[in-house]
Amino acid sequence: MKILIELPTWMGDTVMATPAIESLLDHINDVEISLIGTVNSIELFKYHPKIIKTYVLNRKLIYYVKDLTKLEEYDVYFTFRSSIRATLTKFFIQSKAKYQFNKKNYLAFHQVEKYNNFVADVFKIQGQAKKLVIHKSKAKKYSRNKLLGINPGSSYGSAKRWYPEQFAQVASSLASEYDIVIFGGLNEMDIAHDIENYLIEYGTLNYQNLSAKTNIDELVNQIAGLDLFITGDSGPMHLAAAFEIPTIAIFGPTRHDETSQWMNEKSLIVKKNLECQPCMKRSCPLNHHNCMKEIKAYDVLKAVKNLNY
Repeated sequence: MKILIELPTWMGDTVMATPAIESLLDHINDVEISLIGTVNSIELFKYHPKIIKTYVLNRKLIYYVKDLTKLEEYDVYFTFRSSIRATLTKFFIQSKAKYQFNKKNYLAFHQVEKYNNFVADVFKIQGQAKKLVIHKSKAKKYSRNKLLGINPGSSYGSAKRWYPEQFAQVASSLASEYDIVIFGGLNEMDIAHDIENYLIEYGTLNYQNLSAKTNIDELVNQIAGLDLFITGDSGPMHLAAAFEIPTIAIFGPTRHDETSQWMNEKSLIVKKNLECQPCMKRSCPLNHHNCMKEIKAYDVLKAVKNLNY
């Protein structure tokens, strides 16, 4: 059976879709799986031993449609995306059977369970969602010391971001035990630089700022080699969960019961329980950002002490 899967757009969602894909591989014999998706989502499957082909389609609509029409015919196509563009993609795909994820059909579940239940419904598979699975290269840990990862950014929007001074205070307090690695993408260079400046101000120099300096392969290996990770609700948070890295996850406007780390027993959530939470907005609609502003460095440091790792 030849199956084509469109992966979720975001890195974190793609990681959370891996149990569903692994379930498919476990339950269907003689299956050939190909993937289409964004550069970041496709890169996460670079070392997967059972993925036959991957495609990154041109984002410009005219070329996007042309790329779709060139794809071979499949027995089954399904997409984890529920957008209008995903509906368009499904229209042009050549497949005997087509299915599209509809989030309205899977309310009150963790996102991992939503994706897993969707695939289970399509292929009549029994069983609960298992662990996240990310295959990586055999890169070696670059430091002999324990490593603390700091991840201040979030692609979703500013509402999910904690403050650089608070991150720096936490990192500086733990610097005697850990070397520090600051993560971030192109859009997080400013906040990563702010953390770096605060660390210098505090006299903490055993850090490395990797913001916008890693590709996906390198990011996976860096996170897999951490001893402790402090992060917001983000794609790297889910990567850390895949490798069961001890993690403190800081939550503000999003639903922790839907997007918290999946099956990582070495994880704690730090959040405030305000009436306005969760608003699920990209920026604070009340213009006070209290869900993040009220979380202080000592809250996170207390969680680190309580973390069983």
